[in-house]
Amino acid sequence: MLGFGQDIGIDLGTATVLIYVKGKGIVLREPSVVAIDKNTNAVMAVGEEARLMLGRTPGNIVAIRPLRDGVISDYQVTERMLRYFINKVCGSRIFRPRLVICVPSEVTEVEKKAVIDAAMQAGARKVQLVEEPIAAAIGAGIDIAKAYGTMVVDIGGGTTDIAVIALGGNVLSTSIKVAGDKFDEAIIRFMRKKYNVMIGERTAEEMKIKIGCVFPKVQDNSMEVRGRNLLSGLPITVEVNSSEMLEALEEPATMIVESVHSVLENTPPELSADISDKGILMTGGGAMLDGLDKLISSKTGINVYLAEDAVSCVAYGTGKILDNLDVLSKIAPPERKLEL
Repeated sequence: MLGFGQDIGIDLGTATVLIYVKGKGIVLREPSVVAIDKNTNAVMAVGEEARLMLGRTPGNIVAIRPLRDGVISDYQVTERMLRYFINKVCGSRIFRPRLVICVPSEVTEVEKKAVIDAAMQAGARKVQLVEEPIAAAIGAGIDIAKAYGTMVVDIGGGTTDIAVIALGGNVLSTSIKVAGDKFDEAIIRFMRKKYNVMIGERTAEEMKIKIGCVFPKVQDNSMEVRGRNLLSGLPITVEVNSSEMLEALEEPATMIVESVHSVLENTPPELSADISDKGILMTGGGAMLDGLDKLISSKTGINVYLAEDAVSCVAYGTGKILDNLDVLSKIAPPERKLEL
């Protein structure tokens, strides 16, 4: 059971929720999915158990992803999901924890308020928001307080956040709604168009992880994919290879590269020199897509490197912020500083 004053950092992702507890590290890593019984409005399952239900539920049960494109699309379900995860981590709700939650760099005030309200309703005592690229940079071990430019490309499930960070804050940032989910959608569209085969989100994600690539590979990998033939309506198995995935994922990958290019174009010259010297840091689960680092590097001419634990960078960042709350006071907007 967590004691009074316990601090929790949450990477509230479109695809995955990671929770960091001060002094313990990352204690929870679950998919952002909730299964609800439509008849009784009761929560049937949350996290991995609910993810396994996606596309497989009977009529009365619906598996919902309450966050889309990095923001809350279903407020009530998000609140229930947060409440479940906080209870799971805390064990007891006698003491209300203080939370640091990461949000995309360009969320609106309304979207920020929705996150704060959902967290407060879920049992938080205080809520502090931190922009994802800043948390990702801190989690990757970068000292963001220095007068030295760092470019972070954080690719999650719903959004890609691109930011140039110096002196503890965002000098320049953009957030686009092209990330892991859009890669999955591109694979689904490709399979429908080329093979007349309908596949689900989970299959598309599996294809992305196993054979997905956005830069030509030396050796072509392949996998068998099962889906429903749109002409006959019957189940079918087709073999798909990496070079086809290259074609399927070209459009969303190009959009990410163009956004990186756009931010670089608008970066002050001194910081551009720092980035050229130091390279571009990539974090987030989407950054692990095969060849994405090579693609960005080939298009920008700048060295691109992947963070050591790309998926957990943002969560570790919240942890370091919790451990060094003086850092938080520097990077937090004045009206939303955590009261200590």
